[in-house]
Amino acid sequence: MTVLADVWRREAPHVLAALLHRYGDLGDCEDAAQEAAEAATAQWPIDGVPADPRAWLIRVASRRLIDRFRADRARTRREELEACRQGVDAPAADEVVTGGAAPDGDPDGDDTLRLLILCCHPALSRPSQVALSLRAVAGLTVEQIAAAYLVPARTMTQRLTRARAQLRQAGARFLMPSAAELAERVAAVLDVCHLVFTEGYTHTSGTALVDVALAEEAIRLTREVHRALPDHDEVAGALALMLLTHARSPARTDEYGDLVPLAEQDRGRWRRELADEGVALLETTLPHGHVGRYQLQAAIAAVHTESVTYEDTDWRQIVVLYGMLHQIAPGPAVTLNHAVAAAMVHGPDIGLAMLEPLVTDLAMRRHHRLYAVRAHLHELAGDRETAAEDYRQAARLTSSLPEQRYLNQRLARLIAQMT
Repeated sequence: MTVLADVWRREAPHVLAALLHRYGDLGDCEDAAQEAAEAATAQWPIDGVPADPRAWLIRVASRRLIDRFRADRARTRREELEACRQGVDAPAADEVVTGGAAPDGDPDGDDTLRLLILCCHPALSRPSQVALSLRAVAGLTVEQIAAAYLVPARTMTQRLTRARAQLRQAGARFLMPSAAELAERVAAVLDVCHLVFTEGYTHTSGTALVDVALAEEAIRLTREVHRALPDHDEVAGALALMLLTHARSPARTDEYGDLVPLAEQDRGRWRRELADEGVALLETTLPHGHVGRYQLQAAIAAVHTESVTYEDTDWRQIVVLYGMLHQIAPGPAVTLNHAVAAAMVHGPDIGLAMLEPLVTDLAMRRHHRLYAVRAHLHELAGDRETAAEDYRQAARLTSSLPEQRYLNQRLARLIAQMT
């Protein structure tokens, strides 16, 4: 039901924030919100979407929570009575049932950013903060979050379950942090926004390559963070990165929804107003001295954006920037992109050598991008047979139908050249 999906994406953060405001326990509130969404799926097609869907969802979810609390209280009282008969002390009912106090707030406001800050709770590690926020606030599926972390969905489900249990065991209270505490949560908030943007810019699965609404929601949230912290260099860098990257979106697919690689994109379709805004942010931020990973990624995106054609790209500058990025934020994605840039400057054999450590990485061996990049570099090197095998493996591993079609097209072209 498309209408329900649109309403849920818009209202889910408000619903969850209102429940947390009243009841306090994130896991219970998430479950109740999901039950309300399921009730809407069953009822709205029959009765129609209510005039105030947010209020409807909050009311239904609250009833689910109240019913659950009452059932828990009744069970606890029975256990107390049984314990008294046996002469054993039992915990007080309110110690078992209540989810803790909740902060005052305005549940009718725009709660998405506030909820994101709350979910990046200091009781959790940064990866757990980010993963839990992606699920609870952004509404990404477990499969999408698992893909971002290069782990199986089952592993991510276990991590999310442990994170919710940690919050419960710590008696976590969802209070807005002080200015000092907020600064400590900014890195996790930016990671969430960037991963939401990445999922919107390139869907990990499904029939569409791009979810423009999701990418623009990530940009909106990052703008809000930048408005709150205008002097924070990495916030400005993250916003610049998203703007410069999203500027290419109109040219990334053709009229059939198929992927168009960067080398073949019509740059006249790029959104210059977004690119110009991103470049202006960078020009304001970079002279400050401290350079973080988002600023470096934005600088790389700016080099691409300012190149009139693909052939004009300053690959040497990009290689230098990726070298700096590798020093402060190494990771498989950085290595993959660094290898491509190095191949453009020094030849494909250098790029392939840079990929060798990833071949023995169990997580990357399950990821289609490793094989897609290797196939491209083998093709540049003239090794068509190896390139064809890598294209086959990449196409088998991806869950994105547009990417799969693109990889199979490259494979078919190679096979035609070989016969």
